[in-house]
Amino acid sequence: MAHTWSPEQYLRYGDERARPFLDLTARLGAGSPRRVVDLGAGPGTLTRLLAERWPEAEVLAVDSSPEMIARAAEIPGLTAVHADLRTWEPPGEVDVLVTNAALQWVDGHLELLPRLAGMLAPGGRLAMQVPGNFEEPSHTIRRELAAEEPYAPHVRSIASPASHDAATYLRALQRAGLEVDAWETTYLHVLHGPDPVFDWVAGTGARPTLQALPEDLRPRFEEEFKARLRRAYPDDGHGVVLPFRRVFAVGRRG
Repeated sequence: MAHTWSPEQYLRYGDERARPFLDLTARLGAGSPRRVVDLGAGPGTLTRLLAERWPEAEVLAVDSSPEMIARAAEIPGLTAVHADLRTWEPPGEVDVLVTNAALQWVDGHLELLPRLAGMLAPGGRLAMQVPGNFEEPSHTIRRELAAEEPYAPHVRSIASPASHDAATYLRALQRAGLEVDAWETTYLHVLHGPDPVFDWVAGTGARPTLQALPEDLRPRFEEEFKARLRRAYPDDGHGVVLPFRRVFAVGRRG
């Protein structure tokens, strides 16, 4: 079953989700790029920052979700492109290529990196960020619960995000001919509300699971998922702390 994305759900924690993008693009040294691409742009709210930074550039927001790209099309300064980042081809050489929190959804995405690097103009930059928190309770609890009956038969073929460590991306991009800087950061997000971790993952990693469940099972799954998350992420009166590891790499074509 193909899942869909909700811009509204995704943007509930827009400020927290923006921090890695800002840290990633701060390491871009591009001066006056002519063509800037955001692969997996989502609703375009962060791509807009690229258009504001380089107002003279052609800025393309590429995403495979019709819901997300419809939202991006409403933002001035962006050219919204509905396409799969695995097969999309740019209209010409790219000076800045950003892919933020998208490649984790692509199976075998290390093999995709040489193709992305090949899109770059001489001196062009590729900047990527992926979550590295898939062994945290926010994900392991979902997988464990989804493996139980009666849920397991409904979620066996869902999309499962995955990523590698910074050193693996560094070597992969070096082999693709880029000069590379790679690093990792763990953010400590303080979230508020009755079930804030559930609200967070419901817009991203847990969404395929939730959508794959039939309507008569989904409420039961959600309640048990929320209960387990509350035990794993207690609120001491100052909010829930969600540690979130992110993996970054920026490469430059010589």
